[in-house]
Order: sequence, then C-alpha cells, then structure tokens
Amino acid sequence: MPTEKNKSIGLLALAGLEPYQEKPDEEYMNDAQMTHFRKILNAWRVQLREEVDRTVHHMQDEAANFPDPVDRAAQEEEFSLELRTRDRERKLIKKIEKTLKRIEEDDFGFCDSCGIEIGIKRLEARPTADLCIDCKTMAEIKEKQLQG
Repeated sequence: MPTEKNKSIGLLALAGLEPYQEKPDEEYMNDAQMTHFRKILNAWRVQLREEVDRTVHHMQDEAANFPDPVDRAAQEEEFSLELRTRDRERKLIKKIEKTLKRIEEDDFGFCDSCGIEIGIKRLEARPTADLCIDCKTMAEIKEKQLQG
C-alpha cells in the first residue's frame, strides 16, 4: 500500500514537478502555488484518462469466447476487476475536475468545514483534499462510530 509521501512523490513526478518550496512570508495559495497544483491535477487527470482508454482497448483485444468455463470465468473476473478499478478512477477524475474548478474560482486550499488552510504538504499528498487534517480526522472518527 503506497504511503501518502510515496503517492505525493509519484504525482509530482507524473507532472514533472518538484515539491513546492514555500518562501518566507509567502501568501498562501498565491498564483505560483495555484499553478503548481493545476499542473499536478491536469497531469493526474491525463494519466487516468489514458488508463481508461488502455482498458477499453485491452478488453476489446482480449475478449474471447473461451470454450472452457474456467478460462471464461477467469477472463470475466479479470475484466470485472479492471472495470471496478476504472469506475473508481472515473469518480476520481470527477473529483479532480471539481478541484480544478475550485482553483479557477479561488476556493482551493481551504477547509470546507472550518475554513482554515489545508496546507501545501497535505495538498501535495492529496491534491483533491477539501478538509484540513483535523476536520478529516473528526469525520473519520464519526464515520467509525456510526458504523460500529
């Protein structure tokens, strides 16, 4: 399972970027920071769309009517797993697009719940984050209590 730091490094590498280095007394979510996150999100969206296209082509190329029921079942299971993964990625693309819209509306980087800064490091680890770490932690605790 990838850690937040490894995921962050992967997203930055995908976008061809280095981690953002904040300057002393730099205003939070200035143009340079917004551009940085816009690049990360756009590169991530392109990568996910390419994966969707690859899956479609793979399923078209590999689709076969196997006479052996075990082979047919194995192929159906493989396709089912791929489709589930792509469905999660489709939802993630929508979340990325929602985040890009927030950048355009100057509403990016602040917690939806309490309004404080989410923070550059957290946003590099999870660019679609819309809650600060404290509010996200509380939301997860409440969710566990409701389920438990």
